[in-house]
Amino acid sequence: MLKNYFKIALRNLARNKVYSFINIAGLSIGLACAMLIVLYVKDEVSYDRFYKNVNNIYRITTQGIDKNGVKGGKNPYTGLFQGPRFAQNVPDIKYFVRVQSGSENIKVGTEVKDQELLYVDSSFFDVFSFPLVNGNRHTCLQDLSSVVLSEDEAKKQFGTTDAIGKIVMMKDDSVFVPHKVTAVAKRCPQNSSIKFDMLLPLKESREDASNSENWFSFFLNTFVVLDPSANIPAVASRITTFYNQDSKDAIKSVRAKFGNEVDNWMSIYSLQPFLNMHMSTELPAQNGLSDASNPMYSYILSGIALFVLLIACINFVNLTVARSVKRAKEIGIRKVVGGDRRQLIIQFLGESFLLCIIAFASALVLVELILPVFNELSNKSLALSYLFDAKLVAGYILLFILTVLLAGFYPAVVLSGYNPVQTLYSRFSLAGKNYLQKSLVVLQFALASFLIMATFSIYKQFIFLTTEKLGYDDSDIVAVNKQFKTHDEARLFKNELLKDPDITSVAPRNSGTWGTVAKVSNDSTIGFDYETVDESFLLTLKIPLVQGRNFSPDFPSDSANSILVNETFVKLAHWKNPIGQTVNFWYINKKYTVIGVVKDYHYASLNEKIGGQLFTMKKANNYGKVFIKIKPNTASASLKTIQKIFKRLFPITPYGYIFMNEENRKNYEAEAKWKQIMLFGAALTIFISCIGLFGLSVLSAEKRTKEIGIRKVLGASVSSIVSILSTDFLKLIFISLVISMPLAWMAINKWLQNYPYRITLSWWLFATAGLLVILIALFTISFQSVRSAIANPVKSLRTE
Repeated sequence: MLKNYFKIALRNLARNKVYSFINIAGLSIGLACAMLIVLYVKDEVSYDRFYKNVNNIYRITTQGIDKNGVKGGKNPYTGLFQGPRFAQNVPDIKYFVRVQSGSENIKVGTEVKDQELLYVDSSFFDVFSFPLVNGNRHTCLQDLSSVVLSEDEAKKQFGTTDAIGKIVMMKDDSVFVPHKVTAVAKRCPQNSSIKFDMLLPLKESREDASNSENWFSFFLNTFVVLDPSANIPAVASRITTFYNQDSKDAIKSVRAKFGNEVDNWMSIYSLQPFLNMHMSTELPAQNGLSDASNPMYSYILSGIALFVLLIACINFVNLTVARSVKRAKEIGIRKVVGGDRRQLIIQFLGESFLLCIIAFASALVLVELILPVFNELSNKSLALSYLFDAKLVAGYILLFILTVLLAGFYPAVVLSGYNPVQTLYSRFSLAGKNYLQKSLVVLQFALASFLIMATFSIYKQFIFLTTEKLGYDDSDIVAVNKQFKTHDEARLFKNELLKDPDITSVAPRNSGTWGTVAKVSNDSTIGFDYETVDESFLLTLKIPLVQGRNFSPDFPSDSANSILVNETFVKLAHWKNPIGQTVNFWYINKKYTVIGVVKDYHYASLNEKIGGQLFTMKKANNYGKVFIKIKPNTASASLKTIQKIFKRLFPITPYGYIFMNEENRKNYEAEAKWKQIMLFGAALTIFISCIGLFGLSVLSAEKRTKEIGIRKVLGASVSSIVSILSTDFLKLIFISLVISMPLAWMAINKWLQNYPYRITLSWWLFATAGLLVILIALFTISFQSVRSAIANPVKSLRTE
């Protein structure tokens, strides 16, 4: 019996090639999409689970609290004190390790390069169970002149992983100091929040260890391993209690320096499970930790996978039920000769099973082909072998069974319930009974329309982010990183560069982002970004002043007493006349006078709101970056000149550059990738929907063959017949748009709230997406409708 079912299923597939292709192609694409998303989500949820005792590893975090008990934002960073002092005084803490990101200049042959690395405590390998190729995990970081390499870095530097005892030369001030390789670690797993090529012991001077004010310094991650029986809230409470006791003298000391403002700097401590870091948006993996993610990505991708798979299953159900009229007599004969309903259900589920087997095999091939592109889009390094994890295999078997049942059960029940007498006398019709089919078409195109509208919106927001005026000119500006010891050293570099006629201006600036607080004239305290620049900064970036004057060499006291502020700073300070106002850095006993107001510009990405900015030329602050404006179309020659001068002046400092507009574009890499992913998802859903719609239009035309022939004989035009065949489907498309448009508007509007600077949703965006869906659907339907309309009516009337 089963052999007979199998033969019939194969014959039906071979006899109905278009139908078979549509169902297999739709299911294959849907399943391939689901497999890719499962791979992504599996990778996301598997982050950091390979560590031994990972359930007992926590990160110490802080939360600000002011003198009135009002809690502020949470902070994932701690300082030098928290790890060792908490471990020494809280019994539940077994180990601690501090992790800080950094970089060192290392010498490889005659070349000097900038090497990113992590500074860690000697207990690093006691907390994190990274396997070693060579070396002793317990002692390899005890010597301050030791270094641990990854196997990749060892091969890069020494051509082998057998690198124990070899020397890495690192720059210390102006000389290179030898560091001995004491261990070589295996490559970090790709699903690890901690990735490194080089580890150095974290150095802590005696002065730092004894300076109680380091309780208020936050710049690194501190991890602790707790006893398995520890009560986490109780441990966090004991940590905070100890901090309050141990920091009393430090609080008195800083209060004497900074006044009662210190009362707003207090902290309470908590413990973040290590496994929660990767997808935490409140306390993300940063500062030496990598691959911080957002659970929203998994939700969006899972939604796309569900949409695509659901649409593919809808195709299967719709086409199978629509084809049922052509198989009605077969079903009638089977029932007349004794076939019962159970056997018919088994037969049709068997056909569904065979289709799904072929679709699954095709999906695996598609996944293998698409995986490199998907890895590029998702910033992953996924492999097809990940699919064969025991849990995933069980998941795919479950997915397979669900797909077979979802796609085959309803058609099997409907088809097996036909009345044999009506079917054999050709009196059977689905008229009036195809509400489910119509509803599924509406659902299908509502999902596809929703994704298309979302894609249009993401694309428009991305264009806005990358084309919106920033308030300064970032074209033809080369950024070079260099930590200058003095302002005179930076000025020497600047003067040498300006000797080249292709270089029009040079402006040094501090590296990274500096933030601080100060008091303004009404004695209120405000926070702001603190920029160290020279008189050329505004001119080089073409940032306008709205009031006052710029820094000038004609006013030598500018570097000691004068500052510029931006418009947002003025608003925060509630100044009506900012020129001449003072800003009090009371904690260093220094006041500065405002000489100019800079027009607000987007100094960070458009994903961040413009904050207060203060500009100074204070000589005690170091420059760390230089912006070099070159003439258009002179990049090649100018870059050679810049490199030549840099190497001549700073021969043991690694050289590197980036164009400022390229650096700005990198701020929106996530949006660019999501634009591509959404476009890919929308294209898949509309494609699967359209091949399903095409299949339905073919079957609809076949059912109405005689009707079309009679209409043509009676004088109906081709256009009128096409209209008749298309109208019912277009009505369903319009209904799907009515449903999807308000839902898409609500979802997109909520998503846009994540951006402080965003597009305004307009009706034409949704109208354009809707029109596109209608045109695609109309083209799909019309292809078969026109073909049926121009067919010979004589042949149509002869068909049975």
